[in-house]
Amino acid sequence: MNVLIAGAGPTGLTLGIELARRGIAVRLIDKATEYFDGSRGDGLQPRTLEAFEDLGVLDQVLAQGRDVPLMKIHVGGQLVGERRMADPVEPTPDIPYPNAWMLGQSRTEKILRDKLSEYGVSVELGTAITGFTQTDTAVTAELSTGETLTVDYLVGADGGKSFVRKHLGIAFEGTTDESIRMLLGDVAADGLDHQYGYWFGSLDNPMEGIALTPLSGGDQFQFGAPLDGDTSLEGLQALVDKYAGEGTAKLRDLTWSTAWRPNVRLAASFRVGRVFIAGDAAHVHPPTGGQGLNTGVQDAYNLGWKLADGREEVLATYETERRTNAQRVLGISEDLMQKHVDGDESALERGENTRQLDVSYRDPADTRPLASGDRAPDSPITDADGNKTRLFELFRGPHETLLRFSPTTPSTHPYTVDITSPEAYAIYHAAPGDEILVRPDGYLA
Repeated sequence: MNVLIAGAGPTGLTLGIELARRGIAVRLIDKATEYFDGSRGDGLQPRTLEAFEDLGVLDQVLAQGRDVPLMKIHVGGQLVGERRMADPVEPTPDIPYPNAWMLGQSRTEKILRDKLSEYGVSVELGTAITGFTQTDTAVTAELSTGETLTVDYLVGADGGKSFVRKHLGIAFEGTTDESIRMLLGDVAADGLDHQYGYWFGSLDNPMEGIALTPLSGGDQFQFGAPLDGDTSLEGLQALVDKYAGEGTAKLRDLTWSTAWRPNVRLAASFRVGRVFIAGDAAHVHPPTGGQGLNTGVQDAYNLGWKLADGREEVLATYETERRTNAQRVLGISEDLMQKHVDGDESALERGENTRQLDVSYRDPADTRPLASGDRAPDSPITDADGNKTRLFELFRGPHETLLRFSPTTPSTHPYTVDITSPEAYAIYHAAPGDEILVRPDGYLA
């Protein structure tokens, strides 16, 4: 089998790793001529951290990132309080990474590219897909380099303006709010303590202002400010002076910026035949809630093992599972965006539903505490040799895992975990003799 992935952002890279570690021949192309260098999607949610542990990149993500900073809230130039987007939560046996983690997107992408290279796969920059056709058995793609190739599957992870989605004729339904425009980017700010984040709000409207969030690996902040006039460093300095007061911070090293407007869209379908779309090609989010990058990574984590499996009944579940989830997540992001527009201070906070730990593919009619389609929780266990380990350690890898609780017969499944640990019994609501199959993406089969 061979797969072509168009788009080498976090979604395409995650999918590339998922396929390559299963021995699937994969090519990953991107029309950009150089790698993205900016923070953009800098918040990694707990479920993404769990996926990254499975992919073998979590150690680097944790080493290079930082926790969510305390925000110092200033209104009219005066410090009026401190708050976090979410209060930190202690890990539990079933949820080892309960808190979001901050890491600039370009650094996340570099970590994923390095992992992909371990499988002998490199991103092909300056290479765009310019056309494709498909039959019942293959996809033939034309590249900007003049090459024509035939693959078993094509995946468009090529962003909100996706060529693959447009070529398929898939409607991208939703709204764009032209009344709100923001400037996002990365800048250093002398005079501010880099351990903290800052909100500088207007006295007349405390929810109007500029946000500065510290980025790991240097002295830069990611900023979000009204798109008001000049987008240069000098223009941004004028905005800081306006909201924070002159002399509060001296900006320098503006290395990345982009104009942004609320854009909420969902593709009418995520698949046509042997061609799939994922990430921003399938759904675009406002930055409120920190859901966009994370939802794309989860798309890829869901799709990778299904492409490797290849059975139609398995492939058909990709759109069913992921489009339903994307629709739900878009609602969360849109609700937070509306709160911001309405001046509701709770827009600065993040709820449980942004962590993506509650994503489930279960049948709504199934009311059991833990059911098929739910996330398989972690648990400490003791193996047959008396060694203490975790279920997530045993799940790691491209395989499915059969959990057996106090079994009395041998197993023929190649990846079997026999469990007697009381904690795992409680977490899984299990009884002696129960068997639970865990999918390669960590959901109950």
